[in-house]
Amino acid sequence: EQGNAIAQFNLGVMYANGQGVVPDYAEAVRWYQMAAEQGNASAQFNLGLMYANGQGVVQDYVLAHMWFNIASANGLEDAAVNRDIVQELMSREAIADAQIRARVCVSSGYQNCD
Repeated sequence: EQGNAIAQFNLGVMYANGQGVVPDYAEAVRWYQMAAEQGNASAQFNLGLMYANGQGVVQDYVLAHMWFNIASANGLEDAAVNRDIVQELMSREAIADAQIRARVCVSSGYQNCD
């Protein structure tokens, strides 16, 4: 809660996996979101997974693509692989929307990412 992105990411993992807490995908998303907004690429990647799988959020391939794209740009190679997998399920228009959203998100310092 004091803003440590690594701790926030780790709490997200704990809630997603039920490690020491009751599994709660929505709570995992909340912690991942906080860490992602600070530029934590692992949290950005995990948010992509949550949106791709509809865990704790409504399934949304546009937001999944956006977060995978951002995590990839921040150095996570697996994020590009997952982005390309999700992209196969999307229309050209949805892909373009995801790319625009990723640019807006990054240019806003991760504050305008929904």
